[in-house]
Amino acid sequence: MPFLDHLEELRWRLFKVLIALGAGFIAAFAALSTKSIDLLSYLQRPLQAISSQKLVYTSPTDPFNVVITASFSLGLLFALPVVCYQIWAFLSPALYKHEKRVVIPIMAGATLLFACGVALAFYFAVPVTLKFLLGFQTQAFDAFLTVKEYFGFLFGMCLAFGAAFELPILILALTAFGLVTPALLSKFRRHAIVACLALSALITPGDAVSAMVLLAIPLYFLYEGGILLSRLVMRRKARAEAIGGEAIA
Repeated sequence: MPFLDHLEELRWRLFKVLIALGAGFIAAFAALSTKSIDLLSYLQRPLQAISSQKLVYTSPTDPFNVVITASFSLGLLFALPVVCYQIWAFLSPALYKHEKRVVIPIMAGATLLFACGVALAFYFAVPVTLKFLLGFQTQAFDAFLTVKEYFGFLFGMCLAFGAAFELPILILALTAFGLVTPALLSKFRRHAIVACLALSALITPGDAVSAMVLLAIPLYFLYEGGILLSRLVMRRKARAEAIGGEAIA
């Protein structure tokens, strides 16, 4: 296909992605605006598990802004199948048959890992961190949580955990591009432990023991899983090179 035709196809793919995102946002906004679906109350479960305090807001626009932010997040989830399909449809003609067989499991694995990270943050890390923060210096201060600050903290933590759980996919991609090897990753295991702890400390503010460990431990196991994936990639590369060498001979 000529270069200009590629650009034209890319333009239409992006247009369809934007339509899917817009439709997902509208559907999510409509769902959050109805009284029959009380999703915002469900998102307050990490706070309700440790405190009976009700969220307040200091600006008339805060509830609307929270609904808009939540609608964007849910809209992206609703549109994700369409977005993934459009990316796949654009890239698949340039991939070999064996590469096509690998892409779909990788995309599914990345989605599952992200969901696991979000679940870990929502059900464990956020409640633990909130318990520490709200219990700190209670004799001197009274907690006064606003809608904007709570949901900003919640969405930030969930997004950070979900992104951190993509570590095996990142290692797999770096191995595929020849930037790292299983031997190199194994050599830096001790450094990886320190890096996992440092990254966890940055992502989970406040609680330097419980919430940080909740992320650091699975993050290191994901690093080990990345080493296994790296070895699989290297074996496939060696097998493909061997088959190619035999064909040339």
